[in-house]
Amino acid sequence: MPAMPAMRAAHADRERAVDVLKAGFAEGRLSQSEYEERVARAYQALTYADLQLLVGDLPQGPVPQPPMMLPQPMVPPTFLPMPQPRTNPSATGSMICGLLTPLTWGVSAIPAVILGHKARTEIRRSGERGDGMALTGVVLGWLAIGGWCLVMLVTLLALLPKT
Repeated sequence: MPAMPAMRAAHADRERAVDVLKAGFAEGRLSQSEYEERVARAYQALTYADLQLLVGDLPQGPVPQPPMMLPQPMVPPTFLPMPQPRTNPSATGSMICGLLTPLTWGVSAIPAVILGHKARTEIRRSGERGDGMALTGVVLGWLAIGGWCLVMLVTLLALLPKT
């Protein structure tokens, strides 16, 4: 309520003050006799100042609650599970491309090698997981590329005229 002492109170203002008094009584802040006396004075009040005298020592709305504290773990932090870093997506892609090289006749070998080297660089820089997957993609990719080079070399030697 505004703190203007000369301003006259309306019926609604008196009812609001009585509501504050009811809440104070229900919460055990006022005794029965003190509550009845203050309610009678609230209905006779003419100004905001009169009402403020009656409810000034009571909370007039939601009382702020202290922030909720999370319970502290009962074990030392040494024994708590550590959060796992995420797996590098390029490492996953590299391994998938490397595993698909036999099915794609080696077409996915080049993406496997590129993604694998990219992933290993990112993993060293950021500390993500997935180095084994990246290495798997690189090895499978280079094996497929080497296999195709060997096939082409044998084919080329077979097509050369023999002297």
